[in-house]
Amino acid sequence: MKEFIYKLIKGIDRKDIPRDKRDLINDLIAFKIVTNGKIIKIKSKYIPGKIDITKKGFGFLIPMTKGKDLLIEEHHLNSASKGDLVIAEKLFNKKGRPKAKVIYIIEKAFAYTVGYLTFEIKNGKKIPLIRNIKTNLPTYVKVTKKALKNLPENAVFKINNYTSTIEEVLGVLDDPWVDEKISLALYNKKEEFSKAALLESQSYGDYVDKSMYPDRIDLTDKFFCTIDPVTAKDHDDAIYFDKDENALYVAIADVSEYVYLNGNIDKEAKERGFSIYFPHKSIPMLPRALSENICSLKENEDRLSFIFKITLDKNNNVIKEELFEGIINSKRKYSYEKVDEFLAGKFENSDETDKKILSWLLPLWEKIKHIRAERLKTGLDFESDEIKMILDENGLIKEVSIEEETPSHSLIEDCMLLANKAAAKIIDYGIFRVHEKPSSTTIDELYNNLLSLGIEVNEDEDFVKNVKNIQAQAKEIGIKKEVDKLIIKAQQQARYDAENLGHYALGFEKYTHFTSPIRRYSDLTLHRLLKSIIRNDEKMKNFILRNIEALVVKISELEREAMKVEWDFYDRKYARVAKINIGKIYKGIIEDTEIPPIAKILEDKLLGSRVFLKDKKQFNLFEKVDIEIVDSNIATAKIRGKVID
Repeated sequence: MKEFIYKLIKGIDRKDIPRDKRDLINDLIAFKIVTNGKIIKIKSKYIPGKIDITKKGFGFLIPMTKGKDLLIEEHHLNSASKGDLVIAEKLFNKKGRPKAKVIYIIEKAFAYTVGYLTFEIKNGKKIPLIRNIKTNLPTYVKVTKKALKNLPENAVFKINNYTSTIEEVLGVLDDPWVDEKISLALYNKKEEFSKAALLESQSYGDYVDKSMYPDRIDLTDKFFCTIDPVTAKDHDDAIYFDKDENALYVAIADVSEYVYLNGNIDKEAKERGFSIYFPHKSIPMLPRALSENICSLKENEDRLSFIFKITLDKNNNVIKEELFEGIINSKRKYSYEKVDEFLAGKFENSDETDKKILSWLLPLWEKIKHIRAERLKTGLDFESDEIKMILDENGLIKEVSIEEETPSHSLIEDCMLLANKAAAKIIDYGIFRVHEKPSSTTIDELYNNLLSLGIEVNEDEDFVKNVKNIQAQAKEIGIKKEVDKLIIKAQQQARYDAENLGHYALGFEKYTHFTSPIRRYSDLTLHRLLKSIIRNDEKMKNFILRNIEALVVKISELEREAMKVEWDFYDRKYARVAKINIGKIYKGIIEDTEIPPIAKILEDKLLGSRVFLKDKKQFNLFEKVDIEIVDSNIATAKIRGKVID
């Protein structure tokens, strides 16, 4: 919806209004919010934006146009809730902060609520009650008590917030497999594709006939390989290094050859934005016939690719970058673990194909180590604390571990960074991955936290140089991962933008995302733009860029939503483990000292889980504690505990 509102801010030709937006336009015309002519445009006195509401009840409008936030008194909210997309009218007053009042609610922040059924005994009678699964508060639903009484306790529903009706029964809370349905429903995500999208995806078949693509560069004789997690099926990228040319080839699945702009698949991909990854399955951005088959760079299969050839000099500096459409045949599907064995000098059970790949992979690794070292002189590097969760056959946690970053991860990361940088150089406007410098306020807060930990900071020094000094001190006292988290939290979130604003953390003047079009709509959009440029197709380029400002905002929001879905799912699995371990004591660490404090469990099947502590005392940041599990709410996915002295 935001994408369409951006069009209304600029003005949209009446004939370009999509069919599903005509009722909205009729409303806005009736309220005299937009002009009623050939060009439909929001009038200047009205401001579209998102609502934020304080604990005291009044709100703020965060404008979609440039300008400061506007204060909205409680009586001027007109039923708008936090996160809602609205149109407000600015109120002109001579003194005080600029104010506004909500005129029209365009879109609710959450189109759906997930609720679950409970029963309460009142006056000896069993009364059904639906509670919000996030807040545990009662939720109004248009349904008879008689109908609810026929359903089992803890039945879970997807509720339409516009109509207050039950749209879908997801299952029962007692079933661990309902967790993924809850996490998806909370953010209105779906696993199934439309019949039209599925039919379109299946029409491409299972193999590539090279003879049909005479204009593509044929690289099927070169020993490309993919390096991914052992469970991966959607192989976006493959690499090859030509020692004679001193050139790295980064081949990326050519998704745009199959997903046409505004086609059935594209419409769904644009709404999803990103693939979502659960421990046991993925919810792909594209139908599996594409994401796991014809687009995926599968072993020993010819595949269409969009390829960067990056030539290095003898000092490993990039001297030439060439982008072209080609065909490759990946000769081996490696896991990160297998490549780590190779890089550690373990070559047991290697066959002839492995040896041919190793003949270029090992020299490439030596070059990448040098390139990475040079990059980190101006960029930041953080230790990841990514959780790897394995589920059992009942949908419960079987095992949890920390995903360590290894040499194979570094190898692929820096190969992809080279390709992403090369892609960014080609465009002046379009879709960039940007990361801006942290604000002075968050830096001051970070430095205060670090000083409380006994880490010295030089406030006059450049932030990047300071971070490297901070990390060195943190490593000495054994809290580098924790301090890395603090530094990351102090920085602004990376996002997509039509303008190039640089990437502060990486230390890059220009950066974009090119390497994952199977799972990121940003990359698919970039591929289309790059093709229009190298083909000198000005008409297509202008068409792609026509609404790019709105699109990059939408993609950034979809990225955050996908992450929230994954986090919510993990929390739900942790809550089930905690429920059967109430009274058990775990090792933990304090991660948030504000009352109520939050701790993280450091062991067993609850490794990485958050626990909200009942303790009222003040703890030190990163203080090691013993935590007793006091309660776990399966519905809200919140674990509560207390510190044992």
